[in-house]
Formats: sequence, C-alpha cells, structure tokens
Amino acid sequence: MTTVLLVIYLLITLALVAVVLMQRSEGGALGIGGGAGGMMSGRGAANILTRLTMMLGAAFFVMPVVLALMLGAENRSSSVFDQLDDAAIEIPVPEDETPDEPAVPTDD
Repeated sequence: MTTVLLVIYLLITLALVAVVLMQRSEGGALGIGGGAGGMMSGRGAANILTRLTMMLGAAFFVMPVVLALMLGAENRSSSVFDQLDDAAIEIPVPEDETPDEPAVPTDD
C-alpha cells in the first residue's frame, strides 16, 4: 500500500510541476508594483490551470502526512533500543578466571 501511495505522490508531483510550467507568466515580480493586473487580481481566479494548481498543491501537502501516519502505524510496536538488545554481542567470560581488581593508587 505504501508503494502505491508513493507512486501516486510522484505522479502528483510531476503533474504539479507540469501545470505550473504551463501557466502564463504575469510578470511584475509576483504582482509587486504590477498595478491592476497583479497577482491579487480576480482575473485568473476562474482559470482551469489555477484551480488544478490549487488541487494538486493541496494533494502535494496532504500525501506526505498520510504516508507518515501509515508508516508510523506500521512501525509503532518496535523500538530502536529493542533492536539494539537483540543485536548485542555477548562476550564469554571463562568461569575459572576472575577479573583482576583495579589497582589502588598509592602515595609513593
């Protein structure tokens, strides 16, 4: 299921890039000082590319949240510390040898 959602996310990303590149440039540095034809005008509000861009943009931001929730639910039962305990290497200590006690410093 995760692979299917990743492929859908990739298709949404490619479609968003294509739709943004197909739009006509308004010029005027994103409407700053552009006068009546700037970015905040209602002229392009009904354009199909604008609506498609908004829908693809919303899907572009929603899909990672859905993927994160799905992946978090799958891996919720395991912990990194549990995996470290399983992978720990046990060093055998011979029974007849006792570890030496550390030397105590003297004032010689």
